[in-house]
Amino acid sequence: MAEKTPPPFPTKEEILNYIRENPAKASKREIARAFGLKNDARIKLKKLVRSMTLDGELAKGHKAKLHISDEIPPVLVVQITGTDRFGDLIASPVNTAVADTEKAPEIYISAHDKKASLAIGSRALVRISPHKDKSGYSAKIIRILEGESTILLGVFTPDDDHIAYVKPTDKKDRNQYLIAKSDWNGAKENDLVLIEIISRSKDRRSHKAKNARVRECLGALSDPRSVSLIAIHTHGIPNEFSEQALLQAEASKEPTLGDVSDLRHIPLITVDPEDARDHDDAIWAEMTKDGGCHVLIAIADVARYVTPASAIDKEAIIRGNSVYFPDRVVPMIPERLSNRLCSLQEDKDRYTLAVHIYFDHRGKKIKHKFVRALMRSHGSLSYEEFQAAHEGEVSERAAPLLQSVIEPLYRSYEILLKGRKHREPLELSVTERKIKFDDKGNIESILPRISIEAHKLVEEFMIQANVAAAEELQRKGAICMYRVHEEPSFDKIENLREFLESLDHVFAKGQVIRPKVFNNFLNKVKGTPQEEVINTIILRTQMKAVYTDENIGHFGLSLTNYAHFTSPIRRYADILVHRSLIKALKLGDDGLSDHDFKKFKETAEHISTTERTAMLAERESTDRYVAAFMKNNIDEYFEGRIAGVSRAGLFVALTESGGDGFVPISSIMGDYFHHNQDHHMLEGERTGLTYQLGDQVTVRLKEAAPITGGLILQLRDEKLDEAAAKSGKGSFRGRVKSGGKGRGGAKSNKRFSRRRKPKG
Repeated sequence: MAEKTPPPFPTKEEILNYIRENPAKASKREIARAFGLKNDARIKLKKLVRSMTLDGELAKGHKAKLHISDEIPPVLVVQITGTDRFGDLIASPVNTAVADTEKAPEIYISAHDKKASLAIGSRALVRISPHKDKSGYSAKIIRILEGESTILLGVFTPDDDHIAYVKPTDKKDRNQYLIAKSDWNGAKENDLVLIEIISRSKDRRSHKAKNARVRECLGALSDPRSVSLIAIHTHGIPNEFSEQALLQAEASKEPTLGDVSDLRHIPLITVDPEDARDHDDAIWAEMTKDGGCHVLIAIADVARYVTPASAIDKEAIIRGNSVYFPDRVVPMIPERLSNRLCSLQEDKDRYTLAVHIYFDHRGKKIKHKFVRALMRSHGSLSYEEFQAAHEGEVSERAAPLLQSVIEPLYRSYEILLKGRKHREPLELSVTERKIKFDDKGNIESILPRISIEAHKLVEEFMIQANVAAAEELQRKGAICMYRVHEEPSFDKIENLREFLESLDHVFAKGQVIRPKVFNNFLNKVKGTPQEEVINTIILRTQMKAVYTDENIGHFGLSLTNYAHFTSPIRRYADILVHRSLIKALKLGDDGLSDHDFKKFKETAEHISTTERTAMLAERESTDRYVAAFMKNNIDEYFEGRIAGVSRAGLFVALTESGGDGFVPISSIMGDYFHHNQDHHMLEGERTGLTYQLGDQVTVRLKEAAPITGGLILQLRDEKLDEAAAKSGKGSFRGRVKSGGKGRGGAKSNKRFSRRRKPKG
């Protein structure tokens, strides 16, 4: 039997063509298999591939996959550099032959990728394919890569005519970055700049400045609006809309009655913060003959303008929500919609998705009904104006509404309160701060945001509308974007119990954990010095609320069914709930699409992430404004309360400004301290002095850094100073020993136990 003739050995061009056509199988083994090569032919192939690699015709990529040298590999590491006008992330190759050349392509990561919540500078391993609608490539994230970002935000400071330094805005980054003159890119002193690190020291202990170049100038740090700009760029929050989305918004038409219900005769009103520009919701109520009430909650019908897969929809989903900074709003949808056509402005016809809800005299819901309609707001009042009218101080604007609208709303609220008291939601008292600016954008004051009855009235009406939306979708068997809140975990409850025991309070074991259990405890300590700290620790015991299509109820509100329905201008979750209601109730052809349905779980994860990002960005922005406000008060003394305890020191919330500062342990003079993690406490080994979560303290402001938002404080404690003086050795810097579980039972840390302790 004649031996089979071996297949011909492939030419270089045949190998290159195979790699182009089969990027996923571009390894030496797969090439040999494709051409039927065995034994000696495989050895010959190995030598040829090596020669082609040395000659620059081929290059190795991820997991030794081969690709054409001047072409991008199918799997590679990319770095996020920004977002495009469509809301998609833009990335560039890292460590490839084309990364630093003019051939480097644009790589786009879709807004619908569930892992796409990445900050500028983040890296990811991706699989790419040619983009269908744009030049460049589409990328699917395989894995997000941990590690230090190579793109940073900082403040530009020239050292001389040839060298400049950049100090990062991130308080955790203590490096300085060196910028050569050729890489200034037009930056000026005290400009906010995005820089790219171009070299790193291999020695992590090195304090030498790293080399970098300026990628983009964002404006002067002296501009008051730069504070929120730092947060926007640090967290990669898109703040520009695509041309297509803007054109679509501009083409949107004013509402007309058409075939929807007409609610314009009902005197609905909006009640919002004084400076609100987007009005999502309007309310109205009347009393019923049986002693109950009929309330109407009208919500902006954003789904009419933001339709599935449209340019505006793509922008909205990548954002997930609007972001509210002290000085600006980064809206989820273009301002023509958010501030005009969708906003329920006074005396303007507006589309609404409204719900009628009927309650009996006990506050128990009897029924509800959703309608798509046209409405007209009969008044736009601030919370304070609304409340004042009810209390007898009636403004000119509120006077015509007092008897017909305002008083029925308050009487209905009294009925709804009966139902609220029956279900007993969690009642926590958390102080928020309001930053007030002058006409030039400078901080005028920072004051506590006072909660009044008007806030609670509107909140309860919105909760009832949200419940009705979730119940209606469940009744119809339709998919719903639930807002869920799990009960606290066993570990968190145990930690709470141990902390309360340290304050001489008993939190019984074995009891069923419901919101009213926490409420009973809060009522016991109301008006005592421990009220604030126990509120804080119970808040920290709670789980985070998230979005999901699986209903597990809302623990904090003590509700079985709950969804977000009332703020579609600023939350994408609400738009999806609207679309699902429209489809389930056959209220139009712009309801939930097949694509929405297929991506529901991914969208839930994504918008839960964007919500957390927005909260972090808002908090950091507030911290920076507080630091800017207090920078003229260095060396002054302030009252505060310990808001956190760690081995590194004490976190203190200042009473007047609400600013959060840090007392480094090295600045506390006079004793060694044990850190008791379970009791949130530092305890002096020699003096017995303790600093525990919730304790009131006096501190001195040592540093205020508006760039990072950091406040460095120094503890002022006469007892500690006296104890140090009595020791006969004077003051010495504090140290911390790691702590165990009791006040006096801390386990020693060898690193500290070897230090010489003072006598006495």
